[in-house]
Amino acid sequence: MKITKIFPVVLSLLLVSPAFAQQKNTFKPQKAVLNTINTNLADADAQYKYLAKQIKPEEFPKTFHPETGKMENSNSGWWCSGFYPGTLLELYGQKHDEALKTEADRIMGVLAKEQFNTHTHDLGFMMYCSFGTANKLQPKPEYKQILLNSAKSLSTRFNPTVGCIKSWDSKKSDFLVIIDNMMNLELLFWATRETGDSSFYKIAVTHANTTIKNHYRPDFSSYHVINYNAETGAVQEKKTAQGFANESAWARGQAWGLYGFTVMYRETKDKKYLDQANSIAKFLLNNPNLPADKIPYWDFNATNIPNALRDASAAAIMASALLELCRYTDKADAQTYFKTAETIIKTLSSPTYKAKPETNGGFLLQHSVGHFPAGTEIDVPLTYADYYFVEAMERYKGFAGK
Repeated sequence: MKITKIFPVVLSLLLVSPAFAQQKNTFKPQKAVLNTINTNLADADAQYKYLAKQIKPEEFPKTFHPETGKMENSNSGWWCSGFYPGTLLELYGQKHDEALKTEADRIMGVLAKEQFNTHTHDLGFMMYCSFGTANKLQPKPEYKQILLNSAKSLSTRFNPTVGCIKSWDSKKSDFLVIIDNMMNLELLFWATRETGDSSFYKIAVTHANTTIKNHYRPDFSSYHVINYNAETGAVQEKKTAQGFANESAWARGQAWGLYGFTVMYRETKDKKYLDQANSIAKFLLNNPNLPADKIPYWDFNATNIPNALRDASAAAIMASALLELCRYTDKADAQTYFKTAETIIKTLSSPTYKAKPETNGGFLLQHSVGHFPAGTEIDVPLTYADYYFVEAMERYKGFAGK
């Protein structure tokens, strides 16, 4: 990869966002919610020790089926493999329980080989949520090298004619890009900061700009999948594979976009990304089908609302994203975002969603929806629901200086 002069704006990545600093002291976390979070984190520490006992040495926890009482695990190549070590490390950062760090180190040894995987777009999820978190807690040259190799592997999937990183491998005439891919760009920004190579930065920005252009509808809801012509870059098809219908608003996809464009603003300070994130947030929060407890239905356009299944994973991602976005936006919107995230944390902390100790296979949260149309991972725990729930709670605590 050619080393080019770093963009001036990239230098700002090393600085604390002015908006972040300005907004930090404008929010008042509730003492009761902070107490609940501290209880949740203590419970999560014990629960994840229990979860560690449910997997074989080469396995990663994927989900648990309450109707059969059976775990479903994966290998390191599954797109969710980074969330288990990532959650262990986030909890270790809060509770300093060495058993969690030991287990994270062990499973990351299994995961490390995926740094050279060029057949997935999910290396951000897989490697940055794990090794990136480890490197934040305790920087090591070996972590940095794994992350850099991962960024290089991810970059091989970029097509400059399309202007995107390829998501799913398919037939030669297809170039499939999903909204989830916005979540993998943070790894590329990290790589630019570490190396000074703006090639990674350019790929991330180009991908985000193409996504704004083609994934989003006028109301700022998003399609799940765009199928491009790899040779011309033309859009061949727009669809929503994991949602109710092509024109529906699949809840987790909307949350991925909200989180992804919030990150884009943090990393570039380009206002168009802040505008995009705010517009997505308003689509979600003003949606008449968003329940009062702020846990969305698995699809905002599911036909059996209010009896449709809820998706705790979408809620957790939303909460974490809103707790960052509220630091960057104007005061009125910021308060709305903060209070919505607070409501989500309270709801997910209730017995309806938070599992009892040594139940739920060891996962923290119940009632997520993976791929409803395919009939997989329906109303079950999911590793990324836990990961973003823990992250949201940590971010909330950050407003109290704890």
